[in-house]
Amino acid sequence: MDKKVKININDKEIVCSANQTILEIALENDIFIPSLCYHTDFKPRANCRVCVVEIEGKEKLATSCKTKVKDGMKIKTNSSRVKRARNLNIELIFSEHIEKCPTCIWRYNCKLLELADKYKLEITRFKDRKAKRKIYKFDNAVEIDGTQCIDCRNCVDACSILQNINYLEIQGKGVEQEIVPTKDKKIECINCGQCAVHCPVGAAQEQTHWEMVRKAIADKNKIVIAQFAPAIRVSLGEEFGLPYGKIVVDQMVAGARELGFDYVFDVNFGADMTTVVEAEELIKRIKNKGVIPMMTSCCPAWVKYVEFYHPELIGNLTMSRSPHIHNGGIIKTYWAEKMNLKPKDIIVVSIMPCTAKKFESARSEMKINRHYPVDYVLTTREFAFMLKDNKIDLTNIKKSRADYPLGEYSGAAAIYGGSGGVVESAIRTAEFMLGGRKGKVQNSKLNLKEVRGLAGVKETTVDVAGKQIRVAVVNGIGNIEPIIKNINNYDYIEVMACPGGCIGGGGQPMPTTDETRKKRIEALYKLDKSKKIRKAHENKSVQEVLSWLKEQDGMEHKILHTTYKKRKSSIFKV
Repeated sequence: MDKKVKININDKEIVCSANQTILEIALENDIFIPSLCYHTDFKPRANCRVCVVEIEGKEKLATSCKTKVKDGMKIKTNSSRVKRARNLNIELIFSEHIEKCPTCIWRYNCKLLELADKYKLEITRFKDRKAKRKIYKFDNAVEIDGTQCIDCRNCVDACSILQNINYLEIQGKGVEQEIVPTKDKKIECINCGQCAVHCPVGAAQEQTHWEMVRKAIADKNKIVIAQFAPAIRVSLGEEFGLPYGKIVVDQMVAGARELGFDYVFDVNFGADMTTVVEAEELIKRIKNKGVIPMMTSCCPAWVKYVEFYHPELIGNLTMSRSPHIHNGGIIKTYWAEKMNLKPKDIIVVSIMPCTAKKFESARSEMKINRHYPVDYVLTTREFAFMLKDNKIDLTNIKKSRADYPLGEYSGAAAIYGGSGGVVESAIRTAEFMLGGRKGKVQNSKLNLKEVRGLAGVKETTVDVAGKQIRVAVVNGIGNIEPIIKNINNYDYIEVMACPGGCIGGGGQPMPTTDETRKKRIEALYKLDKSKKIRKAHENKSVQEVLSWLKEQDGMEHKILHTTYKKRKSSIFKV
């Protein structure tokens, strides 16, 4: 039974659970206590000591993130003692962090900058204290800048506790302490970016492409195209103060046009393409007794994990390309032909919730006739930075619609952004294909609710037009190993490296917590229900493009499929 206690915070009486911390209760009751290292995904470490409070009868100040409440406890969150200690801690932390603030994409929502501004601190001390620290770059996707690090260790916890990769380590002590990549050659970064989305100050962050995108837009000889991932439309608004999960499809399209993009397409179109291709492959493997289980390959962090840690499973990965790569290939072939444009004159910019998509877009396997389908990848945070830097307010902008035909999509495409969405989309279409292509399958027994939600592993057996398909959905790479050990129990497996799927990606707004992940996923399913067509194969534009591809000599396989191979180490050296 949950024991209740009565406490007093700033002369306000509150009845709460004895299992909660002071900070948790303050957050629930809209009482502001600043914090940097606190994150609901981890047990509190109390490293930054910014959240200190005064407890009556206690000589020392207490860290509110770690201190459990007790009955009768009286707490002051803004006493003179608290102010002095808090201001000193923030000043000491920020004095080491200031060097790159003017150019950092995080400057509009960096928690440290917000606190320094709130408390009107003048930063003067210890400016060169961390001059010896290095910048570590992981492939072309993520980096950790030691000169910006505040030693909160969130990145280490994200890599080890959350993802079970253990690529980041703590080296040295005191002022010489820094976060470094492991020297263990058996461990490789998968570029998921969870270190970045859990870093409160931008020390761990994406390797930015916005500078190159800005130059491309300014080049009058190039046609520059923006394309948005499914998850962006339910997270971008958070960067502008909108509620978690607010749907901003038309606003983000309008924002891209304001930035100067010539065309704006929707990666949901590519998601429908991926669904049709993947469903066909699943059916073929089952009917022809091919390699089973088939595993999704939409997540490039998961693909790299397989290549490095479990190369014996490469044959299980579907050959279907990911949605933004499909879209990019179609833009530079089908669409280019329709518009009488040369692929070399087209720049495709994918706006993604993911840092690993930067890595994926630069893989040589993706090339089509010497051209990369996608030229640059911006994270949600990078795109928000560009909007804010150009004084474009997403909350006060005239809405716009994505360009057709690559702006058309089904409800099945919308749910790609959440864990379980790829499997559900593919099975909706597989049911139609196994049912003899007669339209709606009679007496459909599909029950896919069990693959939804934020559970680490979700399992079900689905009756697809009379065939029993055993399904597993892995929500976060930290949950993958038990599934691999029992791999023969399944026919179809979806893996997303980031908790929650793409909506919890390494390039998403902060905070990304279970609360925000839940709201974002709910919004995707709301979009799904709102669409007139909810199955990928019903997208007429997709069928038109697939028909065109069949007429192209040798092009269909290049645009729709990719094969992978074993990696001994990173394919990029930075």
